[in-house]
Amino acid sequence: MRDRRLAWRDLDWVIISIYLLLVFFGWLNIYSAVYNPSNHAIFDFSQRYGKQMIWIAASIVIALIIIIIAPKFFSQFSYAIYGFHILSLILVLLFGKEVAGSKSWFQIGSFAIQPAEFVKYATSLALAQYLSNLDVKVGNLKATIIAGVIIILPAFLILLQNDTGSALVYVSFIFVLYRRGLSGNIFVIGLIFAFLAVLTLLLQSLTYKLILLGVILLIISLSYLFMKKNLSNVLKLFGIFAIIVAFVFSVDLGFSKLQPHQQVRIKVLLNLKQDLRGAGYNVYQSKIAIGSGSISGKGFLNGTQTKFNFVPEQSTDFIFCTVGEEWGFIGSSLVVILFVILLIRIIYVAERQRSIFSQIYGYGVASVLFFHFTINIGMVLGILPVIGIPLPFFSYGGSSLWAFTILLFIFIRQDAERMKLL
Repeated sequence: MRDRRLAWRDLDWVIISIYLLLVFFGWLNIYSAVYNPSNHAIFDFSQRYGKQMIWIAASIVIALIIIIIAPKFFSQFSYAIYGFHILSLILVLLFGKEVAGSKSWFQIGSFAIQPAEFVKYATSLALAQYLSNLDVKVGNLKATIIAGVIIILPAFLILLQNDTGSALVYVSFIFVLYRRGLSGNIFVIGLIFAFLAVLTLLLQSLTYKLILLGVILLIISLSYLFMKKNLSNVLKLFGIFAIIVAFVFSVDLGFSKLQPHQQVRIKVLLNLKQDLRGAGYNVYQSKIAIGSGSISGKGFLNGTQTKFNFVPEQSTDFIFCTVGEEWGFIGSSLVVILFVILLIRIIYVAERQRSIFSQIYGYGVASVLFFHFTINIGMVLGILPVIGIPLPFFSYGGSSLWAFTILLFIFIRQDAERMKLL
């Protein structure tokens, strides 16, 4: 039997080092975002930076516990863990506290926890366990449907909590399915329909929508000329056009079902509406803050947009604009580079796994982190809709920090065991 102490040497210290750097730099910016000269004590636990310090310490304890636990525990009990967290989503709908319009928090005295953050790692575990089965092939319709249910179920329950941002994160698991054999055509089709959805919203009048459908019909008709002219192909093309027509006319219906503030955010993004005092205020002020930082920034604790609270949620979802203002392009680039290196390293480590379960789980980790990183930075820069999701390891909040720590360190623990596998 190998010496237990070797497990520590087998840990991927590159990933751990990046994790610690992001957590520390995140805490510095949380401190700056809520800094008050009259109340600046680092260990003031009534302030957000003080609370974040407690959550960081707890996260390190959680990470150490995960490292000690036998890695087989996570594969053997993956479905039980998934079921427990699904139950937590149901219970929060019944007994949870509503915060900012979302009923997604358990309140225990002064302590609040958001179950939706933790279901991401549970879904990654359950999906890895199912897809690692030798009899499962993602190209198979049955397997794809079952994998889809594992992903969609938590997303649906989170949507019922009125937390659209957290629900959209589950779209990222399509990368895991692709890695396991899902056709690349799914991505192409998805991009086409996303493009059609944006065009449909931009072309607001019925006349313009009919012109769009006319152009699509013309393209399909030209495609028919290059295909074998048999009944089967004609039916396929007719079916494709019918689906496109139904989709175009359903976009407006789906858009109308969104919450009013979500509709306004999308309209502002697509430049269909100017609302600098309302839905567009956060992004507008965020861009001012980032732009004012220039190359090297205004310096730690010297951000004027930060100090005068121009940007709401600056220590949570909009923490990146604090980086842009005080640390400038150099600091912002450093954060982006760290995240990119982390994602590349996770994928590299996933590929070297001898266990299919560990490999798939690694891709789940990379997918979730990539989605959060891309969407959060994109919405702060004003190039993506504001959907309210945190920047991993960086934003203020105990639930998100603990959940991301669990997500990442389960993978680190799985990787440390790879050399023991034949």
